[in-house]
Amino acid sequence: MKQPPPIFTGILAVFAISFAVLAMAPAIQLGGLQPFVDEDVGDIYPIDVSGVQAEGRAVYVSQGCVACHTEQVRDPSEGADIERGWGVRRTVARDYIYEQPVLLGSMRNGPDLANIGTRKDPDNPDKYTVAWHYLHLYNPQGVVPGSIMPSYRFLFEKRKIAGQVDAEALKLTGADAPPAGYQIVPTSEARDLVAYLTTLDHSHPLKEAGPNVQPPKTSGAGGTAK
Repeated sequence: MKQPPPIFTGILAVFAISFAVLAMAPAIQLGGLQPFVDEDVGDIYPIDVSGVQAEGRAVYVSQGCVACHTEQVRDPSEGADIERGWGVRRTVARDYIYEQPVLLGSMRNGPDLANIGTRKDPDNPDKYTVAWHYLHLYNPQGVVPGSIMPSYRFLFEKRKIAGQVDAEALKLTGADAPPAGYQIVPTSEARDLVAYLTTLDHSHPLKEAGPNVQPPKTSGAGGTAK
């Protein structure tokens, strides 16, 4: 039987080695990652989301939020994410072991959301609360002037007031205010989406991520950022 020319054998070997190094090795390494567990204090991270948070993640995916937002904090040597207040450490593979699909994102028409659930604005304590998120979804420009985010008013409904005003009714003024006797309330999809956003937290200390750092005291709201 005639042997193939050495050049073809070499090419095949190069492809085989490249596939093993670039595809198989990372899959084996990352596929075996397990949550961080500290049995002494009962600390486990990450924990798979369930219930309304899982439903909210599905809404996040269905509405294409990943097209304009990322969920990844870069290492300080690779970007200014921590300086912007988007996290206290870089995100690592262990942060995503329960995510399917992983919502890393690639565009930052809006700020990174990896830690939006922990974000605070020292100048505005009401910012990033559940009520703020509802208003932001309903009319982004009303709470973030100059925002290019589209409105998600279809996630809310106008409902006639019967008795007391709903506790989650949006406090709207001006042109956004509903007619007298009516209120604007979030649908179940809006509630689930906000439940997901307010629990996003990738700040748990992990050895492979390096030490957590204290970001500057800024709102971290950001605009378009690459």
